[in-house]
Amino acid sequence: MQVESTTPQPPAGDGANVPAHVAFIMDGNGRWAQKQGLPRVAGHEFGVQCIQGVLETLGPLGVKFVTLYAFSTENWSRPQDEVDGIMDVFSEAIASQTELLHEKNVRIIHVGKTENLSSGLLEGMAESQRLTSKNTGITLNVAIDYGGRAEILEAVRRIVKDRVDPETIDEDLFSRYLFTAQSPDPDLIIRTGGEQRISNFLLWQSAYSEMHHTPTLWPDLDAVELTQILENFGNRRRRYGALNAEDQSPGSLTSHQIPQE
Repeated sequence: MQVESTTPQPPAGDGANVPAHVAFIMDGNGRWAQKQGLPRVAGHEFGVQCIQGVLETLGPLGVKFVTLYAFSTENWSRPQDEVDGIMDVFSEAIASQTELLHEKNVRIIHVGKTENLSSGLLEGMAESQRLTSKNTGITLNVAIDYGGRAEILEAVRRIVKDRVDPETIDEDLFSRYLFTAQSPDPDLIIRTGGEQRISNFLLWQSAYSEMHHTPTLWPDLDAVELTQILENFGNRRRRYGALNAEDQSPGSLTSHQIPQE
């Protein structure tokens, strides 16, 4: 992702309707690489490098949380050499970019299952979370081995294990058992690559998320288009199921707030 030297400007309009939480389905890395005559794993390598540009664009605009759908539970079914290559890319990215993100006050959180990941990758993720845990800038949720259905099932298992009184279970309590418990629900989900699916991503959290689908491949998403997407979001009226759109404040957080620690 190429970021212009000028500081991104807030979306047009009233200037206040900026999503607090933007989530990305980062589709198109492999296709981008093939168009360049490169192996698919090269697209994933370049895609990881684009993350810095995304954060540099969204931070000045006022976005506080970013979630990246890096590797789904279904992605394990891809050819083994591609899976191995992607995991190597993740390990290398954690080693090379954690310190830089830390210097930029970014807080890193892994979102997803852990049992299928290598010990080396888990150690790297744990260290990146430890190093950045006190940072107060953008919170970056990296979804690796993540699936919305698996997340919901895991939340149910944990609730049962904790012997929670069924009469006390409500949406807020359930949300605290999700992998994303430390973040509000996404206000905006952006999918690159042209597909029109949610692909098992943040199924519970996306109940009232605005969606934006772009044909642009993830490595080609630039600051200009990203800023335009946020401007489009700022012009939307979010009803949350209500009949009177004027009663809702566009760009506001959903009802699930960050739990107090």
